[in-house]
Amino acid sequence: MIKVLMISRATLFSSPGGDTVQVEETANCLRKIGVFVDIKLSNEVIDYKEYDLIHFFNIIRPNDILGHLKKITVPFVVSTIFVDYSEYELKVRKGLLGFLSKLTSSDFIEYLKVLARALKNGEKIGAFSYLFYGHKKSIKKIIHRAACLLPNSKSEYQRLVSHYGIESSYEVIPNAININKFSSTKTNKLEKEGVICVARIEGRKNQLNLIKALAKTSYKLIIIGSPSPNNLEYYELCKKTAGKNTSFISHINQDELSSYYSNAKVHVLPSWFETTGLSSLEAGYLGCNLVVTDKGDVKEYFEDFATYCNPEDPNSIKEAVTKAYELANNDKLKNHILENFTWDITAKKTKEAYLKVLQKTYE
Repeated sequence: MIKVLMISRATLFSSPGGDTVQVEETANCLRKIGVFVDIKLSNEVIDYKEYDLIHFFNIIRPNDILGHLKKITVPFVVSTIFVDYSEYELKVRKGLLGFLSKLTSSDFIEYLKVLARALKNGEKIGAFSYLFYGHKKSIKKIIHRAACLLPNSKSEYQRLVSHYGIESSYEVIPNAININKFSSTKTNKLEKEGVICVARIEGRKNQLNLIKALAKTSYKLIIIGSPSPNNLEYYELCKKTAGKNTSFISHINQDELSSYYSNAKVHVLPSWFETTGLSSLEAGYLGCNLVVTDKGDVKEYFEDFATYCNPEDPNSIKEAVTKAYELANNDKLKNHILENFTWDITAKKTKEAYLKVLQKTYE
């Protein structure tokens, strides 16, 4: 039996996000197909000798990875989750970071964020070498040493190569949905209606432009999610801007969420950037027509099954919602998701990547 250790950010569970779902669901499904998996946080003390392979997550947080590399002797892989928020930082971000985004590189901005999290939130600097190397050089070192990169799409890998100029061994491991957690909920309505947006409330998810886009329309908009700790002002601005057609619901459990997906006509995720958009997968599986951002890697997932919008332009969002609302709901997207994007499929591909790495390492 392969013994694998997954290591991710220290706040993986205290401030959950899409990567939290990816780590836990991949681990659970790997265990079902005969892989021993432990999950540890980057700030924990670890006995690496117990494992055959180490699996890191989030290459954009090299500070969480570098400190471990000098201690491990087994091969490691990295789920890159390579997001690019540079356009958001440049065009939307306020304050000092917004100002600096116009003057310096996105890698240096990420470096400053690490320092800010250490000072403001008490997040430890995982490797002092990170302070010396800086963000870009640290990521390059990780890419050079990794046995294999595991991006969520080919598009993601291509962006990584374009940004850092390094090609590497890689296997595409898609993000997915747990079909056992999301089941269609019967409704008394004759047909699905209304627009929903399920996401953590923050500037990068772009709920404010969505609210503006639908402010003077007849669409009923429900925004489901809680604000991240650093976006409370943004949340208040969203509520202040919202008209009578918009309501807010805090983070809710999966059963309740299934009901909202099942009843809604359209789900909108107009983010400034998405590698996938897990809530879009969930909503699509439960029959919503989708409006998604045209920024990032989402087209590799949703192809012609979604309507795309420019997150910068409320008119573009409005036009996309109108187009999606006029389309009949059908099972084509659901079937596409079932065939390509379940966590069982993800686990199978992940195990195959592990075996390739171990076979190559010990030949």
